Amino acid sequence: MEVVIVGSGGREYSIGLALQSECRIDGIYFYPGNGATSKLGKNVDFKTQKEFVDFALKERIGLVIIGPEAPLVEGLADVLRENGIATFGPSAKAARLEGSKAYMKEFAKRYRIPTASFIQTQDYKEACAFIDALKTPIVVKADGLCAGKGVMIAQSYEEAKRVAKEMLEGKSFGDSGKTIVIEEFLEGFELSIFAMCDGRDFIVLPAAQDHKRLLENNKGPNTGGMGAYAPSPLASKEILAQVEQSIIAPTLEGMGKEGSAFSGVLFCGIMVVKDKPYLLEFNVRFGDPECEVLMPLFKEGLLDCFLACAKGGLKSVRYSLSDEVCVGVVVASKDYPYKNSKKEKIKINFQDSKDAHISFAGVSKEGESLLATGGRVLVCVGKGESVQEAVKRAYDCVESVEFEGMQYRKDIAYQAWKC
Repeated sequence: MEVVIVGSGGREYSIGLALQSECRIDGIYFYPGNGATSKLGKNVDFKTQKEFVDFALKERIGLVIIGPEAPLVEGLADVLRENGIATFGPSAKAARLEGSKAYMKEFAKRYRIPTASFIQTQDYKEACAFIDALKTPIVVKADGLCAGKGVMIAQSYEEAKRVAKEMLEGKSFGDSGKTIVIEEFLEGFELSIFAMCDGRDFIVLPAAQDHKRLLENNKGPNTGGMGAYAPSPLASKEILAQVEQSIIAPTLEGMGKEGSAFSGVLFCGIMVVKDKPYLLEFNVRFGDPECEVLMPLFKEGLLDCFLACAKGGLKSVRYSLSDEVCVGVVVASKDYPYKNSKKEKIKINFQDSKDAHISFAGVSKEGESLLATGGRVLVCVGKGESVQEAVKRAYDCVESVEFEGMQYRKDIAYQAWKC
């Protein structure tokens, strides 16, 4: 069997790396991949969806795994399935859970899924009235996809109204902000919960925690994620059971009732307030960098899980997960997340092992050299029997990497140290 992984980041590299050991896989293609994915398989690129579908049919691709959200929202999974190609990833209708924050919040309301109180609106006066009824801080979200940047936490009523006005006028996020969601701010601790789904059944992976802020102690601007670890000791059995029963199960049931059966991976962004989990958001793909710390925890059955999500029958799949801890530290470029940085040559004095490896993201290749070309350049991943052991291995890996202007947080997994 040959597999195509759609995407170009560390998430897609990690999936490819984890699938490399599967004896049933004859080859892996990355569409379009990055400068390092060619170590794991072959990079391919296409100008249109039709070109990609023709390639998949000609090469008899056994499975397509779609990594990023944009092609899912645009309906790539639908086109592939219409041509008989097994695909891991939800339909465009199901992908609205991420593609439209207004749809997601109204869906949660319909199926009594616990979430923050909210309104979704296109009217500035209505937005201001709801803002005045809340306590600060106040959350303002652009409805559509904004590359992870469409959520603002306003510290005052004036700031919330200004942000809402800029979104509604199209100044902040264009058409993606012409509908906005305003909601109460929930205070607690966050968890990233991932459920692999086949439309009816699901399996829940170890709870992860992401680190969104650029700097230590959760300071600085929001980013796509500066590191993650799994499993989180903050995710008790009771909390996980509540997430399954009050969020994941009713979501799959509701999507089925609405003719949008969900298959692929459902990423539940959770805020735990006084031991009760609330849904912050849904994503319809693996998070990045959470994916980098989840893939190494599969001991067996990963390919079978992907295939069952694509074709059905997840309930009967045999898989096993390690009880170790995995920690990933993102190494970013000099000017991230403010602007693009100039290309820099990367020097690495490190060999991947079963306990530590590098997942490459924003890199290109020139000759035999890798260049840092993206904001988040790579993720150093360590695994161990304890969080301390995994952290040490991850940071030992970081110290083996060198390029001009590299930056990273030095406190990844700090929440786990306190438990």
